[in-house]
Amino acid sequence: MDTLIVIGFGIAFFALIMVSVALHEIGHMVPAKLFGVRVPRYFVGFGPTLWSTKRGDTEYGVKAFPLGGFVQLLGMYPPRQDGKRRRTRLAEFADSAREVEWEDITPDDVANERLFYQKKTWQKLVVMAGGPVMNLLIAFFLLLGVTAGYGAVRAQTTIAYVQACVITDTTRTECAASDPASPAAQAGLQVGDRVVSFNGVTITSYDQLSGLIRANLDGEARLVVERNGAEVTLTPVHTVVNSVADTLDPGTTVQAGWLGVSPQRELVKGGPVEVIGDMWTLTKQSAVALVQFPVRVWHVVTDMVTGQPRSPYDPISIVGASTVAGQVVASGDVGWPAKAATFFSLLASVNLFLALFNFLPLPPLDGGHIAGALYEGARRRLAKLFGRRDPGFFDTAKLLPVAYAVGGLLLVSGVALILADIISPVQLF
Repeated sequence: MDTLIVIGFGIAFFALIMVSVALHEIGHMVPAKLFGVRVPRYFVGFGPTLWSTKRGDTEYGVKAFPLGGFVQLLGMYPPRQDGKRRRTRLAEFADSAREVEWEDITPDDVANERLFYQKKTWQKLVVMAGGPVMNLLIAFFLLLGVTAGYGAVRAQTTIAYVQACVITDTTRTECAASDPASPAAQAGLQVGDRVVSFNGVTITSYDQLSGLIRANLDGEARLVVERNGAEVTLTPVHTVVNSVADTLDPGTTVQAGWLGVSPQRELVKGGPVEVIGDMWTLTKQSAVALVQFPVRVWHVVTDMVTGQPRSPYDPISIVGASTVAGQVVASGDVGWPAKAATFFSLLASVNLFLALFNFLPLPPLDGGHIAGALYEGARRRLAKLFGRRDPGFFDTAKLLPVAYAVGGLLLVSGVALILADIISPVQLF
């Protein structure tokens, strides 16, 4: 029965990701149409067409392989600028791609400025940013629904656990007679204490307290707590430098200040301010993951080949994310409200990651087109400022070799992750 639940909700999650992809492409299409760009095709999926219909000058449809989608904006490549420069293989390659696109372009399209390259810089930016912004909005409203309707588990400034000692031997978890007392135990911290201040700084959240402890390294720590309704100044101690999880990369550890406490965690409802804060934290963590993406994919492949277990912090494909979502729903440890909250929070996280990923300034990603538009706008503005001849449109076709290289890398990485998610899936429970 659990297997059927994992499969069923995994498929449902996959379908919702495809809906997110379809909305991403709508985020490009709507402003493009508003600015007068001709949009010949809007499709969900790739490969052979399963169904399509034409409305106005746009064909809408669904293709056989639901692993993405696309919207065709006519005129992404400006016409070739004939000059006296020697024709190179790169130029010939760009021209061949340009010729394919220009087969769909009519004289009326050029005369009526219905081509993407003819639009103003700000309009290009709006069109290309529209897709990732759509994913950001999806993530925001999903998280808002979860946070406002169900709540989010948040660490409190009240202490739930005080570790008795500093364990230097990583092979054990219990204290030995030779282990020194933890700074928290030396200070006299007790379960139920609410931390009021740390080294004179008033504490308003556990994240703030954790940051202060980490930054304190092995310095003196002076704590004031609220105990049984009264403020108590504890014995000054020194925090110790220990290996703790990196806040931006939880799968790794860093050397930082350590006190030896764990906070109480409560389910707290919130609104837009809390959601924006959560999204900012996820954004910083996702940025670290994106920088490390090629290396992490390589580690996933080598672990799969050598039979090593997957880490829950490994990158996963859409297939892997769908499997994890199914595992969450199939878990019997929590009730259905908590399962639904986790399910939609995971969907929000995927949308946030898709947005950030597409903002990378690399063709063929949206960020690559945004970078091209900014470059074009900057050099035309500088030319005008210095009284020089308008350099014209930036020829994005020249970036096609980079686009193919990046696309190839993403394809190989995607296939590798899908295989890893099938052969050695991440197990949360």
